Amino acid sequence: MTDVKVGAGEREYFNGKIRKVETESSVLVSSSKYLNHQELRHLVSQEMLRRNGADMPNTAFIPEVAQILMMLEDFPRIIALFEEEKARLPQFKKWCDTRSLSDFKKDEVKDCAPGTLGAALYDFMVNSGYELDIFYREIQVVNDLTFYLRQTALTHDIEHIVTGFGPNHGGEIALLVGNLHAKARYFHPELAAFFNRVPSYLRAKTIMKDMLHYAEGYALNLEAEYVGATQARNWKYPIMLADWRAMVDWQISDIREELGITPVPPEGLWADTNNLVEDALHANDDVATAVAAE
Repeated sequence: MTDVKVGAGEREYFNGKIRKVETESSVLVSSSKYLNHQELRHLVSQEMLRRNGADMPNTAFIPEVAQILMMLEDFPRIIALFEEEKARLPQFKKWCDTRSLSDFKKDEVKDCAPGTLGAALYDFMVNSGYELDIFYREIQVVNDLTFYLRQTALTHDIEHIVTGFGPNHGGEIALLVGNLHAKARYFHPELAAFFNRVPSYLRAKTIMKDMLHYAEGYALNLEAEYVGATQARNWKYPIMLADWRAMVDWQISDIREELGITPVPPEGLWADTNNLVEDALHANDDVATAVAAE
């Protein structure tokens, strides 16, 4: 067995400038408000290092982490950034001022023509069994910030449809990373960081978990990141700013041309990729084997 060891020389090179900072605190204390949050430390480490299993899917604890990150925000500063960016970015101001919620219901889109966004939404809601409303369902829209939270929770699956990044492991990564790039290129870095806070956590935990436990999923992860970033850098602006209600009767091909959504991946790309990062529980294997042997 190979003896893998990190030696003193490496430790000196990487750690030599570490200095001890004294404190009179009787509990763990850091200059990072995120590190200081005990539950956040636990969830981030658990979700980055564990395997996926039937007892705990890879979506577990996303609401809890999102809630904690929101609790740690400086909301007066965020609201001020909204105002600054509305003054600088006409498309962002229009989106905030219009507050056109994409809270589509099946009956609203059931008669939309084939090939339109509305028809695709109807097909999604009927065949998947899901509604578009997946997060922040209890938030009341009273200002730009609450509209942002409510609207972006409603449009996740719409973005899957128009980008061609399917709701699968590869598609989720491509869409997530595409949005990270688009927002970072468009908004002031501080506001982009706020918009990208939870998605960056999702990206970090996914790529770390894939790398540790699912080698094929990790290779796919890197491919999907590249594809998502490549497309998003052609978007005319972050597609979260699209008015989907105004385009519900548009052909999807026309929406893509309008927003600069190109290149569109081949239909069905990454369709079977969820199985690359899924584990089955084998808690009863020993019992089953014993019964079979008898």
